[in-house]
Amino acid sequence: MSLTFAVFCAFLLDLLLGDPVIPHFPHPVVVMGRIIARSEDCLRKIFPKTPWGELSAGRVLAVSLPAVVLTAAGLVCLLGRLLHPFLGFFFQTLWCWQALAMKDLLLESRKVYRVLQTGDLSAARKAVGRIVGRDTGELTEEGIIKAAVETVAENFSDGVLAPLFYMLLGGAPLAMAYKAVNTMDSMIGYKNDRYLYFGRGAARLDDAVNFLPSRLAALFWIAASGLAGQDMAGAFRVWRRDRRSHASPNSGQCEAACAGALGIQLAGPASYFGKVYEKPFIGDRKRPVCTEDILRADRVMSIGSVLALAAGLSLRLAAEVIL
Repeated sequence: MSLTFAVFCAFLLDLLLGDPVIPHFPHPVVVMGRIIARSEDCLRKIFPKTPWGELSAGRVLAVSLPAVVLTAAGLVCLLGRLLHPFLGFFFQTLWCWQALAMKDLLLESRKVYRVLQTGDLSAARKAVGRIVGRDTGELTEEGIIKAAVETVAENFSDGVLAPLFYMLLGGAPLAMAYKAVNTMDSMIGYKNDRYLYFGRGAARLDDAVNFLPSRLAALFWIAASGLAGQDMAGAFRVWRRDRRSHASPNSGQCEAACAGALGIQLAGPASYFGKVYEKPFIGDRKRPVCTEDILRADRVMSIGSVLALAAGLSLRLAAEVIL
């Protein structure tokens, strides 16, 4: 029961306050990022500078970091609970809170919306550049809107549904281990010259841990689209048709549901690190995209998050009663 309540409290704290900033107490993701950067430097010195060597070094990092994070967080939570039940509850709640990113995603996407309202495309490109991995320097207004909508859809899975899924399964330690995998993928999971081999292990592991959560996220997005006044039937239809129209086995899931719900076309060619990638379009261009689509995506994401929380807590409570 304490874990169920901790997850509920963490969700409310994220919804109300966003990601906590604690003075003199670094965020776990920041710590993970530093460890990844230093580990990369060390591993590249140890392993030979060959494709096999880089692949092996990357796999060592991909396996060891989540294992270390899971063990360390688990020991802290266990020790806290042994010292005092409230201390264990505190660490569970804090780290579950820090694993979620719904409020910050809403805030950042709405910054893009507000800047677009002023007509300042240069500022809008900078704003959307804070939440996407693609090159934003040459994006048109349509490109900025699509990038913002796509990242809301994709991060509903990575930043809300997947952390919820893992914290309900294994509490804060498993949620933090997931964040370690997700952080590695965001830092080294690229198919560029530097990370083509070294980052492959992290990218494959991220694909694996997001396989089920991304599909659950798409289903919750479809259900939420109806409650948000969007096209639920269109969301389901486009999801079934276009969910595999993406290089990633997971990213296209929510993106397809979002495109169908809004009746717009997403994805298409995009530039990363100065290189243009010809990606297929997702959805039907029933109408041009508009700035309001950012708010529509935010609304569906918020409703979907609440639905996912309610479903997850209900299942966990039912399991606790049965077991």
